[in-house]
Amino acid sequence: MERVVQIILFLSFPWMVSGKTWHVNKTGSPSSIQHTLDLAAPGDTILVEKGVYAEKGIVIHKPVCLRGIGWPVLDGEKKYEIIGVNADDVTIEGFHFLYSGVSGWHDIAGIKIYNARHVTIRSNILDHTFFGIYSLGSSNCIISGNILRSDADNEIQSGNGIHCWKCDSMEILDNEITRHRDGIYFEFVTHSLIRGNRSYSNARYGLHFMFSHNDIYENNLFRHNAAGVSVMFSHGVTMLRNTFTENWGGSAYGILMKEITDSKVTGNRFLNNTSGIYMEGTTRILIRENTFSGNGWALKIQASCSDDIITGNNFTGNTFDIATNGSLVLNTFNANYWDKYEGYDLDRNGIGDVPYHPVSLYSMIAEKNPSVMMLFHSFMVSLLDKTEKMIPSITPENLKDDKPFMKPLRLP
Repeated sequence: MERVVQIILFLSFPWMVSGKTWHVNKTGSPSSIQHTLDLAAPGDTILVEKGVYAEKGIVIHKPVCLRGIGWPVLDGEKKYEIIGVNADDVTIEGFHFLYSGVSGWHDIAGIKIYNARHVTIRSNILDHTFFGIYSLGSSNCIISGNILRSDADNEIQSGNGIHCWKCDSMEILDNEITRHRDGIYFEFVTHSLIRGNRSYSNARYGLHFMFSHNDIYENNLFRHNAAGVSVMFSHGVTMLRNTFTENWGGSAYGILMKEITDSKVTGNRFLNNTSGIYMEGTTRILIRENTFSGNGWALKIQASCSDDIITGNNFTGNTFDIATNGSLVLNTFNANYWDKYEGYDLDRNGIGDVPYHPVSLYSMIAEKNPSVMMLFHSFMVSLLDKTEKMIPSITPENLKDDKPFMKPLRLP
């Protein structure tokens, strides 16, 4: 059977089983990448020797492997899109992309994939590009092991590091992205995986989801981005074992979740953010086995959220644990560890005998009037909060954890 498959592949796609190797800028070889691409046949490999290549808008229009030897530099001279991919089954690896053009009207990129399948972009360096790697209407592509560094000082005059629009089954793996508008941007992207990336010091979001469904992002680091991570207008999003840290600012979050449904936030770490998670208009979100530590607010959950479950998490060292803007409670808090819990455990089963009310009266006042934070450690504030927890009057009485753990949970 295997032999039959090989024969069919050979007859249907002969370039998949045989290919010529071309050299660029080697003695006796062409010096132009585009000229060599035009000469090559489907399935060929093109090796580009070390050097600086300032070619206007290289276009790949057939299935080939384009590989750099010794990190050749592809210079866009601050004018051009450096490489455009218009074919399936293309591989680009081992290049240093430098100085793409910049435009307020066109999304100029270091590498742009146009409506292609099975394209692999791996182990490249992209410096000072407007958009780094841009995938448009493509599917089953792999973008892995790249370093993308730009110089974005604001949102308006910068593009995204890895940008995917209307794509399916993409894999974004082990990239490092810094100083773009958004590190990774997904819009209308489905059934895709974002794993092992490091996105930091970007002008807006480390990761930005819009209208993107049934995707997974796991084991990523999002650090020191101006507004953290945003997941909006999506469903079926799985967020596993990521770290969200040092996202500080008046509108900064570990994650902003807005109008998303049927998703999971599991095994993540929210460390030293203004807000660990901000939730608005969410439904059926499972938040489980996460660590919230050192945040201003661990979790802000608006009254527009419903049927969300917050369970099995550790809340330690946060200024405030939970904030909300209404008295209607349509979500479940159960079996979490709260370091501010002062209850007792007479039966010694590890679970507090009285419920914990995680919403602080003072946090509700401080959110509306930030200047009162100067009184945060005063005796009167402590007395006010303790009285409110015993006899709730302003904070939502039903927002409580009936089974708070007495000791921190050992999370996987």
